[in-house]
Amino acid sequence: MYDKIFPPKKMLLPNGKIVYEKRSRTPLVLLVLIVATILSANFTNFSFKVLFTQIGQFFVLIGDMIPPKWSYMSTLWSALFATLQMSLLGSMIGAVLALPLAVLASSNIIRNRVVTAVFKVILSLLRTLPTLVTALIATFVFGLGPTAGVVAILLFTLSYVGKLLYEQIENVDMGSFEAMESTGMTRIQAFRYAVFPQVLPGYLSNSLFCFEGNVRYAAILGFVGAGGVGLLINENLGWRDYPRVGMIILALVVTVYLIETISEHFRKKLI
Repeated sequence: MYDKIFPPKKMLLPNGKIVYEKRSRTPLVLLVLIVATILSANFTNFSFKVLFTQIGQFFVLIGDMIPPKWSYMSTLWSALFATLQMSLLGSMIGAVLALPLAVLASSNIIRNRVVTAVFKVILSLLRTLPTLVTALIATFVFGLGPTAGVVAILLFTLSYVGKLLYEQIENVDMGSFEAMESTGMTRIQAFRYAVFPQVLPGYLSNSLFCFEGNVRYAAILGFVGAGGVGLLINENLGWRDYPRVGMIILALVVTVYLIETISEHFRKKLI
């Protein structure tokens, strides 16, 4: 069927032989994507007409935020620092806890397959939980406030960094590890001196990259009561005070840009 719709091209060689060029799968992939998009739109009742007719309201809303309310910055500082503290604390604790879990999930370090399988499943399950859902659950356990946000960011960082780290550990050169183990070192000692130095740059780089994203995630956790600037955004959107929302977004954009610039500088040094 595919050959009839998209027949292969013929090429005539100098010796008179006819060969067929390898067919590109691009038309078939595009056709599948178009059909999948149409079916998804129908299934979810998504309207392209509404999208194109109402998209102008987005820019109207942006226009209402300009100019931002500069006087609101004095009130914003405490919430902005709470967001940064939430992100930093959650990222640091999550990255530290990711190290032992990644080791326990590494099949080339831990010989017990049941142990490695259990910790790989734990990391996979944690990754499937959206940060907002985790924060919402945490608010019921720890109450409203930054603690719930820290827990949500901690679990996300733990799953993200842990997954990448155990994959790095399983792909390292084990020659030096086996040599140290043969001299009488324990597996933990051999890991400390042979494997950990190989994965340390990637581990730190991934932790910094995760911290960048966590600053953005922390900004929206306030919508579920986890504190920070997200709570202020939710409140001011409810009051239709768009100049204040514009000031919050501007401060957040500048903060995230500075953090990403500094983090990228250090990650380049590590790689």
